[in-house]
Amino acid sequence: MCSHDGIELQFATNHIGHFLLTHLLLEKMKNTTCNFNVEGRIVNVSSEGLTLKAFVSTRLMINQGELFQIMMYYCYFAYGQSKLANILHAVELSRRLKEEGVNITANSLHPGIIVTNLFRHRGFVNAILGTAGKLVTKNVHQGAATTCYLALHPQVNRVTEKYFSNSNLATPSSRTADADLASKLWDLSMDMISSCL
Repeated sequence: MCSHDGIELQFATNHIGHFLLTHLLLEKMKNTTCNFNVEGRIVNVSSEGLTLKAFVSTRLMINQGELFQIMMYYCYFAYGQSKLANILHAVELSRRLKEEGVNITANSLHPGIIVTNLFRHRGFVNAILGTAGKLVTKNVHQGAATTCYLALHPQVNRVTEKYFSNSNLATPSSRTADADLASKLWDLSMDMISSCL
């Protein structure tokens, strides 16, 4: 399933769209932090779902040929790939901002399993979430807490290139520490958004 640009839909929605928005706002953020002596914060919402073996392979399929020509489409695999990309984006962006000496942080987070209408057409998922799921799921306000914490709380001043869950530092998948992979994803993403700039 692809976007009208020919990009796998979840990757386009969960990563490329956010990558483009961040890129379009970045110069304004840099100017604001410089002119008003404030810290800018970029927060990427990822998911612990990327750590489940069923969700991703052992690597991000970084080559366009691999990423978009999967023989059999598997939505959970695509989801995991897009969420891995969210963390890698924050890692590489943070590295680049530090290199420039810019007062902007970039972090990522897992919001929790939030009860929304996302699975409204999947009866088996609703059945699971409807019973046992109530013990581990969050409502929308609870799910937004870590995002708000990273965007606003003074405790995370100057904290960058980190991953959070439940408003605490957490350890993401080991794949997110691959600086070479993060750099390659950056280059691929820049290539994909070039027609929008």
